[in-house]
Amino acid sequence: MNAASDQSGDDLWVFGYGSLIWRPGFEYLERRNARLIGAHRALCVYSFVHRGTPEKPGLVLGLDRGGACRGVAFRVAAAKRRETIDYLRAREQATMVYREAQRRVWLDGEPQQDVQALVYMVDRGHAQYAGRLSLAEQVHYVRQGHGRSGPNRDYVLSTVEALEALGYRDAELHRLAEQLKGAHEAQGSA
Repeated sequence: MNAASDQSGDDLWVFGYGSLIWRPGFEYLERRNARLIGAHRALCVYSFVHRGTPEKPGLVLGLDRGGACRGVAFRVAAAKRRETIDYLRAREQATMVYREAQRRVWLDGEPQQDVQALVYMVDRGHAQYAGRLSLAEQVHYVRQGHGRSGPNRDYVLSTVEALEALGYRDAELHRLAEQLKGAHEAQGSA
C-alpha cells in the first residue's frame, strides 16, 4: 500500500536523508533543512540494484525506527506531484525494501514549521534489511558494492560530503568514510 496520494491537489513535501540530498532527480520549488523525529539514518540495507548486486551486495541508507534524523525537505509543486511520486517509487522501491510513508518533519527556521512529508522507511522484515553491522562489515560491503548507479564507495562519500555542506555530522557515516578514504589511499600508494 502506498502512503502518498497521487491525486491530491496540494504541493508535495519529500524528506531526503541520503542520496536524495545530493541527487534528488526531480524538480522542486523549495529546499529546506529539516528534522524527522522517530526514525534515524542507518546504513542498514543490502543494495542489490543501485550500489550492488545479489551476488555482491552493497550497503545503502535506510530510515530505521527510533531516534531522529537531520536531512532536507523538498517542496514539489502540486502540478508535478504525480510525476515526482512515480519517479520516487521507481527509484526507491526497485526491490520493495522501503515502505512509503507520510511523516511529520520539522523545517529549520523561525518560526518553526512542520509539514507532512513523503518518506521511505526501511522494511525490517525484508530480506535486504541488514540491521546493525559492525564497521568492518560495513567497509566490506561498501568496498565490494557496485551497481546500476555506480560504486558504493562514491554513494557513501557523496552523502557524507552533502551532510557536511548542510552543517550536519553523522558520526557512524563519518567513521566509515574515513575508513574508506584510508583504504583507498593505501591502495593508491601500493
